[in-house]
Amino acid sequence: VDVKAPSDFKLSQNYPNPSNPKSKIDYEIPFDGKVSLKVYDILGREVFKLVDEFKSADFYTVEFDGTNLASGIYFYRIIAEGSDKQFTKTLKMVLVK
Repeated sequence: VDVKAPSDFKLSQNYPNPSNPKSKIDYEIPFDGKVSLKVYDILGREVFKLVDEFKSADFYTVEFDGTNLASGIYFYRIIAEGSDKQFTKTLKMVLVK
């Protein structure tokens, strides 16, 4: 089976949502570049860094473990930069313990 790199950006909703306390986040990037995926609290403070490195164009899944965080609403944001392109998207997740 020949799987080609994705043709567009995608950041999926975490699953399960609400999470207790672990969930997974899928994302796709169509070019090689620097990728940052961070989790923020409701006040906008960074509470977790999931990805902060150079990634090849591909499909990815990262696991979020909110064991050390309080129940509540959090946001996760992806920023991908490379090949004179940039992609940014933010989604909400609910953590219930």
